[in-house]
Amino acid sequence: MWNKVEARSMEISMEDEDSRKNRKNVLKLPKKMKKILKNLWNVGKEDPRRVIHAMKVGVALTLVSLLYLMEPFFKGVVKNALWAVMTVVVVLEFSAGATLRKGLNRGLGTLIAGSLAFFIEWVAIHSGKVLGGIFIGTSVFIIGSTITFMRFIPYIKKNYDYGMLVFLLTFNLITVSSYRVDTVIKIAHARLYTIGIGIGICLVMSLLVFPIWSGDDLHKSTFTKLQGLSRCIEACVHEYFEDKEKDQESSDSESDDEDLIYKGYKTVLDSKSADEALAMFAKWELRNTRLCHKFPSQQYIKVGSVLRKFSYTVVALHGCLQTEIQTPRSIRILFKDPCVRLAGEICKVLSELSENIKNRRQCSPEILSDSLEAALKDLNSTIKSQPKLFLGSNLHSNITNKHLNGDVSHYNDTNSHDIVSYHNDNNSNGCVLGQTVEQNDTVSPLPLNSVVSLSSLRSVKKSAATGEKRRLRKQLSKIAVMKSLEFSEALPFAAFASLLMEMVARLDTVIDEVKELGTIACFKEYDKTVEVRVEKPVNLVVGD
Repeated sequence: MWNKVEARSMEISMEDEDSRKNRKNVLKLPKKMKKILKNLWNVGKEDPRRVIHAMKVGVALTLVSLLYLMEPFFKGVVKNALWAVMTVVVVLEFSAGATLRKGLNRGLGTLIAGSLAFFIEWVAIHSGKVLGGIFIGTSVFIIGSTITFMRFIPYIKKNYDYGMLVFLLTFNLITVSSYRVDTVIKIAHARLYTIGIGIGICLVMSLLVFPIWSGDDLHKSTFTKLQGLSRCIEACVHEYFEDKEKDQESSDSESDDEDLIYKGYKTVLDSKSADEALAMFAKWELRNTRLCHKFPSQQYIKVGSVLRKFSYTVVALHGCLQTEIQTPRSIRILFKDPCVRLAGEICKVLSELSENIKNRRQCSPEILSDSLEAALKDLNSTIKSQPKLFLGSNLHSNITNKHLNGDVSHYNDTNSHDIVSYHNDNNSNGCVLGQTVEQNDTVSPLPLNSVVSLSSLRSVKKSAATGEKRRLRKQLSKIAVMKSLEFSEALPFAAFASLLMEMVARLDTVIDEVKELGTIACFKEYDKTVEVRVEKPVNLVVGD
C-alpha cells in the first residue's frame, strides 16, 4: 500500500515538473519570436535590396503559376508547366549578371542538347533497330565522356559548368527515351517551350524590375575598401599615441576603435572570393560595355589583390598595439608629430583614390604630393636624431665586450690552501660588471690526515671552479637581460615606424593599379578645376 502511494506521489511530481517546463517554454516563445523578427529586420536593414529580390521572386513564381491556374494556358502546356516553375526557382538570382549567366547556360544547354538528340534519333531511325541501338549507345558514351572531361577545363568550369550539366542531362534523357517511346520528341518540344517561358520571366524581372548590377557592386566594393583602410590607419595611429589615462576613462571609445580597425582590414582580406564572383557576373552584363569595349573586371581584381597586400601592413600595425613589450609614452611622444603627419598623408592619398574611383574620375598626376615626401623625411630625420634609443648605449656595448672577452683563470700555485682566483683581463682587481670576486676565495680544505690523490684534488678544484663560474654567469645574465629589456623598449616603436614607411612604399603600387583601372574603364579625364574634397581625419589630432 505504501509503495503505491509513493509511486503516485512521484507521478504527480513529474507531471508538475513537466507542466512547469511547458509554462516556461510558452513564456519564452514571445522572446524567441521577437529575436527572430529582429534578425530578419537586421538582414533587410543591412541591404534593402534583399527585400526587393524576395518580392521579385514571389512575383515571378506567381506569373509562372498562371500556366497551371488559367485554363487556356494549361491546355497549351499540360503537365510541362512544372518545368517553367523549376526554371524560375533555379535561374532567378540576386544580381542581373548571375541571372543572365544561369539563364543563358540553361537555355543554350537545353537547345543544343535537344538539337543534337534529334539528329542522333533521326540517324538511329534510318539505321534499323539493331544498328540504331548501337549508334545511340556509342553516341551516349562518346558525348557523355567528352562533356564530362570538358567540365574540368578551368575556363569552362568557371563560366559554363551549369550549361554543360544541363546539356548532359537533357541529351541523355531525350536520346535514350526516344528509342522506346515515340512521343518523346513532342514532350521535349513542350518542355523546351516551358523552359523558355521560365527564362523569359526571369530575365524580365531581373533586368527591368529594380535591376541589381554586379558591376556596380564590384565598383562600390573597391572604393569602400580604400575608405576602410584609411579609417583603419587613422584609428591605429590614434590609439597608439593617445593618453592612456584618458583612454581608461573612455573604454567604450577604445572598443569602438578596435572594432573599426578589425573590420577595416578584415573586409579587405576576406574580399577575394566575393570580388571574383562579382567580376564573373559583371562580364555577362551588357550595360557595362556602353562606354568601353569590355568591362575591366580583371583590373578590379588586380586592384583588390594590391589592396590585400597593402592591408598586411595594416594588420602588422594593429599588432604593434597589442605587443607585450610596449615603448614608454615618454619615448613615443618624441616621435608623435612626424608619425601623425605621415599617417595623415597616407590616409589622404587613400581617401583621394577612393573618391576618384567613386566618381569615376582619373587620378591626379601629382597624387603623391611633396608633403608626403616631406613627412617621410621628417620621420626619418627624427629617428636618426635619437640613435641611442635604437642602437644602445656605450655602456651596454662595453658590458657585452667584457662579457664576451672575459677570462676565468685558475691558479694552482704552491699555496697550501689551493686558492682559486677569477680575474678579467681588462680589470686587474677582478671586478666584473661591478661584482668583485675575492682574490683569496678558497675551497674548503681537505683533512690533513686523509690520503689525497691527484685525481681527487683535480676533481675538487674543478667542482669549485664550476660553481664559481655558474654564479658569475648568473650575475652576468641577469644584468644583460635587464640591459636588453631597457634596450628593447624602443624596438616596438621602431617596428611601428618602419610599417608606416612600408605603407608609403606600397602606396606606389596601389596608385599604379588605380590609374590603370581609370584608363581601361574609361573614367573621366582629370580636371584641375574640380577639387577633390578630402576631409582631414579627426582621430589623428592627438593631444599630448
